[in-house]
Amino acid sequence: MNTAKKTSPFGKETWVTYKRLLGYSSRYKGVALIAIIGMIVDPACLAVFTKLLKQIVDRVFVDKDTFWIFWTPIWIIGLFIVRGFASYATDYGIAYIGRNVVQTVRQQVFDAYMRLPAAFFGREASGHQISRITFTSEQVANAATDSLKTVITDSLMVVYMLLVMLTTSAYLTLSLLVLVPCVGLIVTVVSRRYRRISKRIQGNMGSVTSAVEESVGAHREVRIYGGQERETRRFFDVAERARLLNLKISSTGALSSATIQTVGAAALALMVFLATRPAVLSNISPGAFMAVLTAMGAILPSLKRLAGVQSAMQRGISAAEDLFEIIDMPPERDAGTQTLDRTRGDIVFKDVQLVYPRNQFPALRGVDLACRPGTVTALVGRSGSGKSSLVSLLPRFYEPSGGQILLDGHDYEAYTLPSLRRQIAWVGQSVVLFDDTVANNIAYGELAGASEEAIVAAAEAANAMEFIQKLPGGIHAPIGQAGNMLSGGQRQRIAIARAILKNAPILVLDEATSALDTESERLIQDALQRLMRDRTTLVIAHRLSTVEHADQIAVMDQGRVVELGTHHELLAHGGTYAALHRMQFSDTAPLAAGRPA
Repeated sequence: MNTAKKTSPFGKETWVTYKRLLGYSSRYKGVALIAIIGMIVDPACLAVFTKLLKQIVDRVFVDKDTFWIFWTPIWIIGLFIVRGFASYATDYGIAYIGRNVVQTVRQQVFDAYMRLPAAFFGREASGHQISRITFTSEQVANAATDSLKTVITDSLMVVYMLLVMLTTSAYLTLSLLVLVPCVGLIVTVVSRRYRRISKRIQGNMGSVTSAVEESVGAHREVRIYGGQERETRRFFDVAERARLLNLKISSTGALSSATIQTVGAAALALMVFLATRPAVLSNISPGAFMAVLTAMGAILPSLKRLAGVQSAMQRGISAAEDLFEIIDMPPERDAGTQTLDRTRGDIVFKDVQLVYPRNQFPALRGVDLACRPGTVTALVGRSGSGKSSLVSLLPRFYEPSGGQILLDGHDYEAYTLPSLRRQIAWVGQSVVLFDDTVANNIAYGELAGASEEAIVAAAEAANAMEFIQKLPGGIHAPIGQAGNMLSGGQRQRIAIARAILKNAPILVLDEATSALDTESERLIQDALQRLMRDRTTLVIAHRLSTVEHADQIAVMDQGRVVELGTHHELLAHGGTYAALHRMQFSDTAPLAAGRPA
């Protein structure tokens, strides 16, 4: 999701983002202070050694001074021991802060996902959402810590070496007049290009993740329908775009590095030219020339790294903008002020309308429906008629675009979201299980405090103990990611057991028995009949035989309730329900007749 504002690389918004990102690092002030001291001491040691080169060359190799001959090795060892400690403090401190920054940002993005409205997840592919946690969050460490280390250390290196050059020979330092303006121009141009490409990389990595997720998740369908070539080609296309974008980054970095190196060589040549002028040659010592030459040599790699750091920094800032956009998104609206302890289950839909914002499609067009406490209301109709949209309004996954929903005679938006959702148990057609044990999937979330006896009783009521007791470990057996160690019917019975354990006054069943065999379905229907007593139940059904005994059947078509009544009333009416009934049972009769004995 790349909707961040387009700004210049050094615009106000960029610095605001970077300042906010650095705020994560400031939480570790003690470690940061030690790391900064290390950053100061590390290049300072090298600068001191470079400054000593004049004395070492002149006193040791020219004058043969015994004092300098004895102490020079000791000073060098001591100097680089200090530099070693400073380097370790810098590297470990930066790594410590960087890992903590990534962890904090990751956690905040994940927390944002947990509170964002359902509409957000419908607007964007899940691959982009996963990519933020796995890839994008890693990029912020480069901008918050690693790049900052490079900027501080190498900037100080340039300053220290410049001081060495000035204090050794101000005349030879004139050669830097060629280098500095060129480097400034290169950094400006390169940073603009890095930022532009980095934004495209962020979005493309989400496409790569989506392609992998879809192909792996649908591996059975891919093989059955011979889609391997298509999926391979699709992945190659998005991966190729990622490769080309990263090559552009590498090309830009290599070009800037080569340009700085060429300009640096010109500056070195100018320095040699200045040093070899007859008027200068007789006045400059070999040691002074060596010190200035070494300082210039140390400046060049630092300038190259400072130009190259733009890549990581711009990539990190682009990543931070994307992540901050998610973190700053408003959570799902909860204007409720009343806490609902336990509802009677009196639900009334009054002229309810729903338009999905992502495509402006009117899913509901003025639904009027009353569900009395303790009754069963079945919602039937063709696919796309609005059945799932209507029940998704109950837990306020979406808010009505018009009309009103009353619960116990009050606008249900007056109740707080957590207390409202505690009143609802939900069993969907697409069963959602977690990579955990059977018991922890039944006693999930707020049900986690349930006793083992209550969990077993719920599993028995859902006809699930039949297979659970055969698992190694029983209810404590792991079921794999998304319950992939269980069959479809077994997963559905675990979900039904979860709803039974919740014991909520409102029950929503979205084709809850669709994945069960005939025998299990009969047993589950018996369990659901017991569960539905004294509860307000909404059942979405495609098989009309499962809802014949509902207290009322609402027939939906194009977002409206077009018929309402009992099974017998609707058959006698001879309308849409009767036509669906005839169609369904005329379709199943030949199948049954043609089945081999």
